Amino acid sequence: MPEETADRQSSGVPEATPSGVSEETVDRRPGGARAATPIHAYRWSRSRGAPSVLGVRAVIALALLVPVGCSSPAPRPFTPGDLPAGDPSSAQQAVPTPKVETVEVAPGVRVVVEWPAVADRDTIGMINALRDYRAGSFTSVVTGGQDIAYLETVQDDASSDAYRWVREFLDQRRSVRGTSRLYALNVVSVTGRGAELHGCIDETGMRLLDAETGKAVRRQPDWTRKPFLQVAGLRRGDDGVWRIKLLQHAELPSEAAKGCLR
Repeated sequence: MPEETADRQSSGVPEATPSGVSEETVDRRPGGARAATPIHAYRWSRSRGAPSVLGVRAVIALALLVPVGCSSPAPRPFTPGDLPAGDPSSAQQAVPTPKVETVEVAPGVRVVVEWPAVADRDTIGMINALRDYRAGSFTSVVTGGQDIAYLETVQDDASSDAYRWVREFLDQRRSVRGTSRLYALNVVSVTGRGAELHGCIDETGMRLLDAETGKAVRRQPDWTRKPFLQVAGLRRGDDGVWRIKLLQHAELPSEAAKGCLR
Protein backbone atom coordinates (compact mmCIF):
# COMPACT_ATOMS: atom_id res chain seq x y z
CA MET A 1 0.00 0.00 0.00
CA PRO A 2 2.95 2.46 0.26
CA GLU A 3 3.19 5.06 -2.49
CA GLU A 4 3.54 3.60 -5.94
CA THR A 5 6.86 4.41 -7.63
CA ALA A 6 6.74 2.30 -10.75
CA ASP A 7 4.10 2.26 -13.46
CA ARG A 8 2.15 -0.83 -14.45
CA GLN A 9 4.01 -1.46 -17.66
CA SER A 10 7.43 -1.52 -16.06
CA SER A 11 6.72 -4.33 -13.58
CA GLY A 12 5.87 -7.01 -16.13
CA VAL A 13 4.50 -9.37 -13.47
CA PRO A 14 0.93 -10.67 -13.89
CA GLU A 15 -1.45 -10.02 -11.03
CA ALA A 16 -3.11 -12.91 -9.28
CA THR A 17 -6.73 -13.17 -10.31
CA PRO A 18 -9.80 -14.97 -8.98
CA SER A 19 -11.91 -17.58 -10.67
CA GLY A 20 -12.67 -16.92 -14.29
CA VAL A 21 -10.68 -13.69 -14.58
CA SER A 22 -8.36 -13.35 -17.54
CA GLU A 23 -7.20 -9.76 -17.13
CA GLU A 24 -3.58 -9.10 -16.16
CA THR A 25 -2.33 -6.26 -14.01
CA VAL A 26 0.78 -5.95 -11.88
CA ASP A 27 2.48 -7.39 -8.83
CA ARG A 28 5.20 -5.81 -6.75
CA ARG A 29 8.42 -7.38 -5.61
CA PRO A 30 11.36 -5.40 -4.34
CA GLY A 31 14.60 -6.54 -5.81
CA GLY A 32 18.25 -5.55 -5.79
CA ALA A 33 18.95 -1.89 -6.40
CA ARG A 34 15.67 -1.28 -8.17
CA ALA A 35 13.38 1.45 -6.86
CA ALA A 36 10.60 0.34 -4.53
CA THR A 37 7.67 -0.99 -6.51
CA PRO A 38 3.96 -0.57 -5.70
CA ILE A 39 2.37 -2.36 -2.78
CA HIS A 40 -1.24 -3.40 -3.31
CA ALA A 41 -3.20 -3.74 -0.09
CA TYR A 42 -4.11 -7.36 0.53
CA ARG A 43 -3.71 -8.14 -3.15
CA TRP A 44 -1.21 -10.95 -3.20
CA SER A 45 0.40 -12.33 -6.32
CA ARG A 46 3.09 -14.88 -6.83
CA SER A 47 6.63 -13.87 -7.77
CA ARG A 48 8.00 -13.78 -11.30
CA GLY A 49 8.13 -17.20 -12.94
CA ALA A 50 5.49 -18.72 -10.67
CA PRO A 51 2.64 -20.76 -12.19
CA SER A 52 -0.37 -18.88 -13.50
CA VAL A 53 -3.11 -18.31 -10.98
CA LEU A 54 -5.89 -17.91 -13.52
CA GLY A 55 -8.76 -20.00 -12.30
CA VAL A 56 -7.86 -19.45 -8.65
CA ARG A 57 -10.77 -21.60 -7.55
CA ALA A 58 -8.93 -24.64 -8.90
CA VAL A 59 -5.68 -23.49 -7.29
CA ILE A 60 -7.34 -23.11 -3.92
CA ALA A 61 -9.09 -26.45 -4.25
CA LEU A 62 -5.80 -28.23 -4.93
CA ALA A 63 -4.06 -26.45 -2.07
CA LEU A 64 -6.78 -27.00 0.50
CA LEU A 65 -8.53 -30.21 -0.52
CA VAL A 66 -8.91 -32.77 2.24
CA PRO A 67 -10.49 -36.12 1.34
CA VAL A 68 -13.20 -35.77 3.96
CA GLY A 69 -16.69 -34.72 2.94
CA CYS A 70 -18.54 -32.21 5.05
CA SER A 71 -21.74 -30.28 5.01
CA SER A 72 -22.14 -26.87 6.58
CA PRO A 73 -24.76 -26.35 9.30
CA ALA A 74 -27.94 -24.57 8.34
CA PRO A 75 -27.49 -20.78 8.10
CA ARG A 76 -28.59 -18.75 11.08
CA PRO A 77 -28.80 -14.99 11.69
CA PHE A 78 -25.53 -13.52 12.95
CA THR A 79 -25.15 -10.64 15.36
CA PRO A 80 -21.61 -9.46 16.16
CA GLY A 81 -20.97 -9.53 19.90
CA ASP A 82 -20.42 -5.79 20.18
CA LEU A 83 -23.80 -4.94 18.64
CA PRO A 84 -27.19 -5.00 20.40
CA ALA A 85 -29.33 -7.94 19.41
CA GLY A 86 -32.48 -5.83 19.53
CA ASP A 87 -35.89 -6.60 20.93
CA PRO A 88 -36.63 -10.31 20.21
CA SER A 89 -40.33 -9.55 20.29
CA SER A 90 -40.03 -7.17 17.36
CA ALA A 91 -41.57 -8.38 14.12
CA GLN A 92 -38.48 -7.14 12.30
CA GLN A 93 -36.44 -9.91 13.89
CA ALA A 94 -38.06 -12.33 11.46
CA VAL A 95 -36.25 -10.62 8.57
CA PRO A 96 -32.45 -10.92 8.92
CA THR A 97 -30.58 -7.72 8.11
CA PRO A 98 -26.86 -7.17 7.56
CA LYS A 99 -24.85 -6.22 10.64
CA VAL A 100 -22.00 -3.76 10.70
CA GLU A 101 -18.98 -4.29 12.93
CA THR A 102 -16.24 -1.71 13.50
CA VAL A 103 -12.77 -2.71 14.65
CA GLU A 104 -10.78 0.21 16.08
CA VAL A 105 -7.20 -0.51 15.05
CA ALA A 106 -5.72 2.73 16.41
CA PRO A 107 -6.83 6.36 16.76
CA GLY A 108 -8.03 7.33 13.30
CA VAL A 109 -7.63 3.82 11.86
CA ARG A 110 -10.49 1.33 11.67
CA VAL A 111 -11.75 -1.69 9.77
CA VAL A 112 -15.49 -1.84 9.10
CA VAL A 113 -17.04 -5.23 8.30
CA GLU A 114 -20.49 -5.51 6.72
CA TRP A 115 -21.58 -8.98 7.75
CA PRO A 116 -23.99 -11.03 5.63
CA ALA A 117 -27.55 -11.19 6.91
CA VAL A 118 -27.17 -14.89 7.68
CA ALA A 119 -24.02 -16.86 8.43
CA ASP A 120 -23.41 -20.39 9.70
CA ARG A 121 -20.65 -21.31 12.12
CA ASP A 122 -18.02 -21.93 9.43
CA THR A 123 -18.83 -18.73 7.56
CA ILE A 124 -18.43 -16.76 10.78
CA GLY A 125 -15.05 -18.39 11.34
CA MET A 126 -13.86 -17.57 7.83
CA ILE A 127 -14.94 -13.94 8.01
CA ASN A 128 -13.36 -13.63 11.45
CA ALA A 129 -10.07 -14.83 9.95
CA LEU A 130 -10.14 -12.27 7.14
CA ARG A 131 -11.23 -9.47 9.48
CA ASP A 132 -8.55 -10.27 12.07
CA TYR A 133 -5.88 -10.55 9.39
CA ARG A 134 -6.70 -7.17 7.89
CA ALA A 135 -7.09 -5.38 11.21
CA GLY A 136 -4.00 -7.10 12.59
CA SER A 137 -1.88 -6.13 9.59
CA PHE A 138 -2.80 -2.49 10.02
CA THR A 139 -2.06 -2.77 13.75
CA SER A 140 1.42 -4.03 12.94
CA VAL A 141 1.96 -1.15 10.51
CA VAL A 142 0.87 1.60 12.92
CA THR A 143 2.90 0.09 15.79
CA GLY A 144 6.05 -0.02 13.69
CA GLY A 145 6.01 -3.81 13.53
CA GLN A 146 5.81 -4.36 17.28
CA ASP A 147 2.44 -6.12 17.14
CA ILE A 148 2.63 -9.34 15.09
CA ALA A 149 -0.61 -11.02 16.17
CA TYR A 150 -1.78 -10.94 12.55
CA LEU A 151 0.58 -13.83 11.78
CA GLU A 152 -1.67 -16.12 13.83
CA THR A 153 -4.42 -15.73 11.21
CA VAL A 154 -2.33 -16.91 8.22
CA GLN A 155 -0.21 -19.85 7.16
CA ASP A 156 1.80 -21.15 4.21
CA ASP A 157 1.92 -18.73 1.23
CA ALA A 158 -0.33 -16.19 2.95
CA SER A 159 1.99 -16.08 5.97
CA SER A 160 5.08 -15.08 3.99
CA ASP A 161 3.08 -12.62 1.87
CA ALA A 162 1.59 -10.98 4.96
CA TYR A 163 4.98 -10.55 6.58
CA ARG A 164 6.45 -8.96 3.43
CA TRP A 165 3.47 -6.60 3.12
CA VAL A 166 4.01 -5.20 6.61
CA ARG A 167 7.79 -5.18 6.18
CA GLU A 168 7.57 -3.01 3.06
CA PHE A 169 5.50 -0.44 4.93
CA LEU A 170 8.15 -0.25 7.62
CA ASP A 171 11.07 -0.20 5.18
CA GLN A 172 9.49 2.68 3.24
CA ARG A 173 8.55 4.52 6.47
CA ARG A 174 4.88 4.56 5.63
CA SER A 175 1.73 4.36 7.74
CA VAL A 176 -2.01 4.79 7.21
CA ARG A 177 -5.03 6.69 8.45
CA GLY A 178 -8.73 6.20 7.74
CA THR A 179 -11.30 3.47 7.22
CA SER A 180 -11.01 0.18 5.34
CA ARG A 181 -14.33 -1.49 4.47
CA LEU A 182 -14.99 -5.17 3.92
CA TYR A 183 -18.36 -6.07 2.37
CA ALA A 184 -20.26 -8.37 -0.02
CA LEU A 185 -18.77 -11.39 1.78
CA ASN A 186 -19.65 -14.73 0.23
CA VAL A 187 -18.40 -18.28 0.74
CA VAL A 188 -18.34 -19.68 -2.80
CA SER A 189 -17.13 -23.21 -2.04
CA VAL A 190 -16.36 -25.60 0.81
CA THR A 191 -14.50 -28.87 0.23
CA GLY A 192 -13.54 -30.86 3.28
CA ARG A 193 -11.51 -28.53 5.47
CA GLY A 194 -10.84 -26.09 2.64
CA ALA A 195 -12.97 -23.15 1.53
CA GLU A 196 -12.95 -20.11 -0.73
CA LEU A 197 -14.23 -16.77 0.50
CA HIS A 198 -14.91 -13.73 -1.69
CA GLY A 199 -15.23 -10.20 -0.36
CA CYS A 200 -15.00 -6.62 -1.57
CA ILE A 201 -12.50 -4.21 -0.04
CA ASP A 202 -12.86 -0.44 -0.24
CA GLU A 203 -9.94 1.63 1.02
CA THR A 204 -10.90 4.88 -0.66
CA GLY A 205 -11.44 6.20 2.87
CA MET A 206 -7.78 5.61 3.75
CA ARG A 207 -4.71 7.71 3.18
CA LEU A 208 -1.07 6.71 2.97
CA LEU A 209 1.10 8.63 5.44
CA ASP A 210 4.72 9.47 6.00
CA ALA A 211 5.29 7.58 9.27
CA GLU A 212 7.77 10.18 10.53
CA THR A 213 5.67 13.31 9.94
CA GLY A 214 2.20 11.77 10.13
CA LYS A 215 1.21 13.70 7.00
CA ALA A 216 -0.39 12.20 3.90
CA VAL A 217 2.08 11.59 1.08
CA ARG A 218 1.65 13.85 -1.90
CA ARG A 219 0.99 11.11 -4.43
CA GLN A 220 -1.67 8.72 -3.14
CA PRO A 221 -1.65 5.21 -4.67
CA ASP A 222 -4.42 3.56 -6.68
CA TRP A 223 -5.79 1.55 -3.77
CA THR A 224 -7.08 4.79 -2.24
CA ARG A 225 -9.22 5.45 -5.33
CA LYS A 226 -11.23 2.31 -6.09
CA PRO A 227 -12.44 -0.93 -4.44
CA PHE A 228 -11.25 -4.39 -5.41
CA LEU A 229 -12.30 -8.02 -5.03
CA GLN A 230 -10.44 -10.16 -2.48
CA VAL A 231 -10.35 -13.95 -2.82
CA ALA A 232 -9.15 -15.91 0.20
CA GLY A 233 -8.38 -19.61 0.36
CA LEU A 234 -8.81 -20.89 3.91
CA ARG A 235 -8.35 -24.12 5.84
CA ARG A 236 -9.90 -25.23 9.10
CA GLY A 237 -7.24 -26.57 11.47
CA ASP A 238 -7.49 -29.44 13.93
CA ASP A 239 -8.36 -26.84 16.57
CA GLY A 240 -11.42 -25.82 14.55
CA VAL A 241 -10.00 -22.39 13.67
CA TRP A 242 -10.07 -21.15 10.07
CA ARG A 243 -6.80 -19.65 8.81
CA ILE A 244 -5.89 -18.04 5.50
CA LYS A 245 -3.57 -20.03 3.23
CA LEU A 246 -3.80 -18.07 0.00
CA LEU A 247 -4.82 -14.52 -0.98
CA GLN A 248 -5.58 -13.34 -4.52
CA HIS A 249 -7.35 -10.31 -5.88
CA ALA A 250 -8.98 -8.73 -8.91
CA GLU A 251 -9.14 -4.99 -9.44
CA LEU A 252 -11.06 -2.74 -11.80
CA PRO A 253 -11.64 -2.81 -14.72
CA SER A 254 -11.79 -6.60 -14.21
CA GLU A 255 -15.32 -7.95 -14.63
CA ALA A 256 -14.97 -9.82 -11.35
CA ALA A 257 -14.23 -6.58 -9.47
CA LYS A 258 -17.12 -4.65 -10.99
CA GLY A 259 -19.44 -6.28 -8.49
CA CYS A 260 -17.66 -4.26 -5.78
CA LEU A 261 -18.89 -0.96 -7.21
CA ARG A 262 -21.85 0.58 -5.41
